[in-house]
Amino acid sequence: MLEITSTKKAPQAIGPYCQAISFGNLLFTSGQIALDPISGVLVGKNIEEQTIQVMKNISALLEENNIDFKNVIKTTCFLSDMSDFQVFNEVYSKYFISKPARSCVAVKELPKNALCEVEVIAYK
Repeated sequence: MLEITSTKKAPQAIGPYCQAISFGNLLFTSGQIALDPISGVLVGKNIEEQTIQVMKNISALLEENNIDFKNVIKTTCFLSDMSDFQVFNEVYSKYFISKPARSCVAVKELPKNALCEVEVIAYK
């Protein structure tokens, strides 16, 4: 059975998708960029600030499902500039201390000209 996650503590979807969806014991989040959940405005002027907001958004989705970062088993990370990789990793490593599997790629552009986007798969 599919269960859709919907919370005001994370940004609302800006397209035809949901914030996250569960299938059995697995949670799949949509990609999170550095949107403020209340205003929907991109926050942060640099990769560090934007990554912190992305992690807050992911945290809200995990918490809505009564889990936390240690339940994440896979992440997919998108950077608009691979020269941000080191700073991104410094912030990322403070949240994903359990070191889930990960892919990280550079992309030409992200929605709203964000600097990073992260999606996760977690178990409940």
